[in-house]
Amino acid sequence: MNTAAVAQSETRNSVLPMVIIGLLFFIFGFVTWLNGALIPFLQTICDLTAFQAMLVASAFYIAYTVMALPMAAIIERTGYKNGMALGLALVGVGALIFIPAAYTRMFGIFLLAQFVVGSGLTILQTASNPYVVKLGNPETAAVRISIMGLLNKAAGIVAPLVFTALVLSGITGISEAELAAMSAAAKEAKLAELAGQLVSPYIGMAILGFILAVAMLFVPLPDIEDEVIEGQEEVAVTLPVLLKFPQLILGSIALFCYVGVEVIAGDAIGLLGKQAGVDASTASQLTAYTMTFMVIGYIAGIIAIPRFISQQTALLMSAVMGMIFTGLVMTGSLESTALSAASLSLFGLPEVPNAVFFVALLGLANAMCWPAIWPLALEGLGKFTSKGAALLIMGISGGAVLPPVYGHFADTGDGQMAYMISFPAYLFILFYALKGHKMRSWK
Repeated sequence: MNTAAVAQSETRNSVLPMVIIGLLFFIFGFVTWLNGALIPFLQTICDLTAFQAMLVASAFYIAYTVMALPMAAIIERTGYKNGMALGLALVGVGALIFIPAAYTRMFGIFLLAQFVVGSGLTILQTASNPYVVKLGNPETAAVRISIMGLLNKAAGIVAPLVFTALVLSGITGISEAELAAMSAAAKEAKLAELAGQLVSPYIGMAILGFILAVAMLFVPLPDIEDEVIEGQEEVAVTLPVLLKFPQLILGSIALFCYVGVEVIAGDAIGLLGKQAGVDASTASQLTAYTMTFMVIGYIAGIIAIPRFISQQTALLMSAVMGMIFTGLVMTGSLESTALSAASLSLFGLPEVPNAVFFVALLGLANAMCWPAIWPLALEGLGKFTSKGAALLIMGISGGAVLPPVYGHFADTGDGQMAYMISFPAYLFILFYALKGHKMRSWK
C-alpha cells in the first residue's frame, strides 16, 4: 500500500475517535468556563472579596495538581476509555454537591464541589490530550488539538450565556447598588432566591454526567499505546526520569503560566466589569467575550498550522500578543466603550469599557498556547508519554495559583493594574517558544 493510501486509511480510522473526544472537549469546556459566570455570581451571594472569589477557580484547578498522578495511575490500569468514563462520573458527583452548597450558601461547600468537578476533568484531560496528540501525524498535532480547543472554547461561549439564562433570567434587583439599598432581611431573601436558582441546572448537569459515563463504556474508542523508543525499553517511568526531559519540564511550567493568564482573562473579566460599573447580568456573560476571541484564534490556527506557520511560531506570536494586550488592559479606559461600540454592538452584544474589551482580546492571544505547547513538550518522550502528559496536566495548577494573586492585588490596589502579573507569565511562554522547547538536556 502506498504512503498516500496509508495516510488516507489512518485519517478514516481516526474520524470516529476524534468525534467522540471532540464531544468530551465540549463537555469539559462547558463545565470549565462556567467558572467565569460563577465567580461574580458567588461573589454576590456569598459576599466575597475579589481574592475569595478567585478561590472558586483555585479549588477547581488545584485538583489538576493533586489528582493528576493518581489519575494517570488509574488510566494505566483501566485504559483511556474506562478512565474517561470515571472522569464523567466524578463530574456528575461534583455537580450534585452544588445542591447543598446552594441551599446553605456555604462557600466551603462550593469549593468542595469545584474540587470534585476539577478531579473529574483531570482524568478526562490526562486521557484525552495525549490521545489526540497520538491520533495522527505529530506535525499536525497542534491542528488536532486546535480543533478540540475550538469545541472547548465554543462551549465557553455557550456556558455563561446558558448560566445567565437559567440562573439569572427573571431575577431583578441584583446589582450591587440595589442590594446595598435593601434591608438586611430583604437582602437575605434575595440572595437565597438567587442561590436557589443553581439547583435545577446542576441536577441536570449531574444526570448528564452519569448518562455519558455509562455511554462511554460502550463507545468504539480504540486504545492507543505509547511508542517505545530505542533505549527506553527497560527504564521505569519515574519522576526522576521525567525530570531528564527539559522540553517536558519547561513545557509544564509554560502551561502553568498559560493556564494562569487564561483563567485571569476568562474568569476575572467579570470582576473588572463590575469594577467598571457593569451590571450583574452582563458581568456573568463577559467570559463569553473572551471565549469568542479564543475561538477566532483557534480557527486561525487550524487554517495556518502547519501550512503557513509552525507550532512554535504560533506560540511565539501568542506570547507577544499577550504582552501587548496586557499593557492595553492596564492603560485602557474604564469609562469609554468606543471599541466595543464599533465592533461587539454590531452583533447585538452589550457594550463594555475599553479595558474590559482588551481583556477579552487576551483570548485571541491565548488561543494557540495550549495546542502548541502539548506536542512540543511531548516530542521524543516515547514510552514516557502518558506520565509526561500527567506532568503537563499538573501545569494546569497555574489556574489555581495566579488568579488569587490577581485577586489579592485587585483587593489591595486596582483590579485593572493587577493584570501586571500576566507579564512574567507571557515572558516565560516567549522563552519556551524561542528556546525551551528545543532543549534536550539541562547542560
